Amino acid sequence: MALEDRYNLEDLTNESERLVFQELERQLDEAGEEVCRTQECVLDMAAYALNHVKPMYRANLMGRLYARAQEEERSEEIRRAVAEAISHITENPPE
Repeated sequence: MALEDRYNLEDLTNESERLVFQELERQLDEAGEEVCRTQECVLDMAAYALNHVKPMYRANLMGRLYARAQEEERSEEIRRAVAEAISHITENPPE
């Protein structure tokens, strides 16, 4: 029997995803017209950025509170990873 069949894993969340998505939206709003904004490009940007930041998983309320407290510390890492992702994917768009 699979783990997902025995346990409810819905509360297991990577808070880095939320932070990357927020920062990606912010930077795309500020970016010029030369930035690729297709579905595939944006997904590649999110994946690229997420692969370059430390994951921050939580499974309960205390984890959520801890993750919120860590946001400011992680903001520069997230900002840099997203900027690099936008640049990389724009220069090398998916075919």
